[in-house]
Amino acid sequence: MTATISPAAVASESRTTRSVFEEARRYIPGGTSRIHYYYDPYPIYGRTASGCRLTDVEGVERTDFLNNMTSLIHGHADPLINQAIIGQLERGSAWSEPSEAEIELARLMVERVDTVEQIRFSNSGTEAVMLAIKLARAFTGRDKIAKFEGFYHGYYDYAQVSFNSTPTNWGPDDSPASVASSGGLTDSVTDDVLVAPYNDRAAVERLLHAHGSEIAAFITDPLANRAGFPMPAEGFPEFLREITRDYGIPLIFDEVISFRVAYDGAQGKYGGEPDLTTFGKIIGGGLPIGAVGGRAEIMSLLDPTDGPPKVLSGGTFSANPLTMVAGLASMRQMTPDVYDRLDELGRRVRVESNAILANAGEPAQVTGDGSVFRIMMTAGPIVDYRSSVRGASPPGRFAALHKSLLDEGVIVSKDGLGCLSTPMGDAEIDGFLGALERSVAGLPAL
Repeated sequence: MTATISPAAVASESRTTRSVFEEARRYIPGGTSRIHYYYDPYPIYGRTASGCRLTDVEGVERTDFLNNMTSLIHGHADPLINQAIIGQLERGSAWSEPSEAEIELARLMVERVDTVEQIRFSNSGTEAVMLAIKLARAFTGRDKIAKFEGFYHGYYDYAQVSFNSTPTNWGPDDSPASVASSGGLTDSVTDDVLVAPYNDRAAVERLLHAHGSEIAAFITDPLANRAGFPMPAEGFPEFLREITRDYGIPLIFDEVISFRVAYDGAQGKYGGEPDLTTFGKIIGGGLPIGAVGGRAEIMSLLDPTDGPPKVLSGGTFSANPLTMVAGLASMRQMTPDVYDRLDELGRRVRVESNAILANAGEPAQVTGDGSVFRIMMTAGPIVDYRSSVRGASPPGRFAALHKSLLDEGVIVSKDGLGCLSTPMGDAEIDGFLGALERSVAGLPAL
């Protein structure tokens, strides 16, 4: 697999990626509205996409193993999703009133995920996390939030803590410091967010023993991308369920990405029975979406039918009919057999990529589960965030690998995140593996 020039997409204008970037920087900080897509010296800019391939502004076609940060499980311009969107456009793109499609997508999610008794839609995973935390605070009357170090839960203030801390500020191994992961957070935010190391029962027990009566919610991701996709230790999700219940703390699972790994999500695969779950990405069929679902007792705080709800939520575009019909068309296609096929392709990516890296003597690995994977430039076992950071190659090494993969016609994120889509088959996996082998071979000796 190599990057190819698509004859139909050869730019008739003399536009280069560099010229587009320079123009974009005049109007947009860094030339893009999403920091995930900036890398040195500049990102590629998309022009068209279909199936599992994307063509950039220079007419170069690549296989897309990122799929809008994992949200496009059916790839680009899926015919059934397009048909649903076009049909809805002809009926109206948005209105103030709820739609029948909202009910249908809600029913699908409630029937698919055992812990979801009711669900409320929003516009992004970040909004879903924000709403879940507000629900938990209103339900418990408490203020503090507990989370795991290195786990990313979006751009809400109370989630932007300790997902990118470093050895210079992260504190003791068994009692991580609460570190602001962005400018603009007040001191009270880090005071109200408590952090624990993942897969460490003793540390969680100490944290809850000291602060359990103050904690409104414990939020976790069953398969956390930013931490390198550490797998939950045997029985750890069940342990979290039991200990949070003992302290009366609602347990929140962030399945914005990890809902990809199984028909009923990561909680169906790994266990844990959360009180609330946040969703996004694949359930919107490629359009903006978020959702929080869970126990009816907690979700009832949003119910306005018996007086003003205890927790207010809205959003001009929440549950808009375009997103709802796109989400339905996406999720109805995701049958257990489709998940099984993607799982097998994902297994090939991880197993055969790791063989390539081992044969090359490269201290790196490919982690993940189901249809998601991540290239990690460290060879040691990844059980938590710190184990994904310690012993890692200098950042410039993956930057070089990332650039080589782009040149080979493969799109993954600048941090190594990748995922599969249903238009892919063994040919695309073979292409990825060949590109990886050539790219690793081209890295300078360590």
